[in-house]
Amino acid sequence: MRQAAESCPKLPAQVMTLTWEFENGHVVPEHFHPEDQLVYASRGVMTVHTSDGTWVVPPQRGVWIPAKIPHRVSMSGAVSMRTLYLRARLVRSLPRSCRVVNVSPLLRELLLHACTFKALMRRSRAHAHLIDLIVDQLETVESVPLQLPTPADSRAVRVADALTRNPGDPRSLARLCRDAGASKRTIERLSSSKPT
Repeated sequence: MRQAAESCPKLPAQVMTLTWEFENGHVVPEHFHPEDQLVYASRGVMTVHTSDGTWVVPPQRGVWIPAKIPHRVSMSGAVSMRTLYLRARLVRSLPRSCRVVNVSPLLRELLLHACTFKALMRRSRAHAHLIDLIVDQLETVESVPLQLPTPADSRAVRVADALTRNPGDPRSLARLCRDAGASKRTIERLSSSKPT
């Protein structure tokens, strides 16, 4: 039985940071935040999973995760994670759905500098300037098509789940599809059709 995603407590500042080092294979269990979040790996590759899809985050990219979206994060190799939590809707131009974004050299340095503080408070002039620069940079980031959408059809979900659980599954695609209750052609058609 699936457990409910854990709700994280509301953070006290307009912008908070988190710095974490993870080993290969570590998984951050499903949870959600009241804040918007930018997840960035200064080293390593992360994969962010939600009910809508999976986002692969190579270095120099980040994932925008809007407030209240349940997600889990898995690590491929050693990962140096740097995260910004921003009061919801502080960045108005980014959508209310997850996406991989380019992290420019300037945004990278701003993010790494911000992570030297636990919280950024507007009452500090230096922090206020840093918040404004970060928001300005986030208002102009470019999205990158690194999402694997979650299939809607239950047979396609079974195939995707089997490959997610065991990417090295020795069965052929035709066999995986048959085991999921559909033909290979049906699964291919479902995978290539655009959502309406």
